[in-house]
Amino acid sequence: MRKGKSPHANRLSHTDRLEILERVARGERQLHVAGAVGCGINTVKRVLVAAGGTPTRRSRRRPRSALRLSLVEREEIRAGIAAGDSFRAIARRIARAPSTVSREVGGVRDRGRYRATRADDCACLRALRPKRSKLACNPPLRRAVTAMLERRFSPQQISATLKREHPHDPQMQIAPETIYQSLYVQSRGRLRKDLASYLRSGRSKRKPRRGPTGQGRIRAMVSISERPAEVGDRAVPGHWEGDLIVGKQTGRSSAPWSSATPAT
Repeated sequence: MRKGKSPHANRLSHTDRLEILERVARGERQLHVAGAVGCGINTVKRVLVAAGGTPTRRSRRRPRSALRLSLVEREEIRAGIAAGDSFRAIARRIARAPSTVSREVGGVRDRGRYRATRADDCACLRALRPKRSKLACNPPLRRAVTAMLERRFSPQQISATLKREHPHDPQMQIAPETIYQSLYVQSRGRLRKDLASYLRSGRSKRKPRRGPTGQGRIRAMVSISERPAEVGDRAVPGHWEGDLIVGKQTGRSSAPWSSATPAT
């Protein structure tokens, strides 16, 4: 028997395989992982090969959210697919929705096979920020948008036209907000800044479309939770409902309002 190799190295349990992946994903060295699990380093390498290879440094350093699939969960998906399990069975095992498993497997495949580490690396790559603009990555789309802007099309018209002309090609479709961002925020896109002059507004800057505007608000408004305690007793006439009602027939408030029984 070779040094450092357990007699049970070829009979690792599923839990042991998941532990190997979890330790490697945390950045532990393969030799240290082999000693912790009680197997040889070649066994660790075989487990990694079956999962799709060693996780990249980017995926190991990426902070994980509980809402995102982990490498261990992706290995559970890979093992379930290899065993012929349904998506629902796999989802129950990892406590996820069946649609999550279906979307994960449908989105990442390597030569027709789902590979856990490859899928995890791709997910980390997609999560990188900031992302390149869709116009920066798609020259045909950029040319089409530029041509329509020069013809005085609005971003809304450009979006609707491209969706009508390319109904089955998402790469040739774009949202109006993406066009605006590419024109007004040069770090977010690759449209020429002078194309903003072709917009009907003719503005070189754009008004913010998000956040509170202040319209419809009462100045110096006091929350009802901060009212004095004596208001609840209605011992003072000014604290009655209806005393300050103003309408077409001012001074003729209905009797039920002005003669309401004080709260107890």
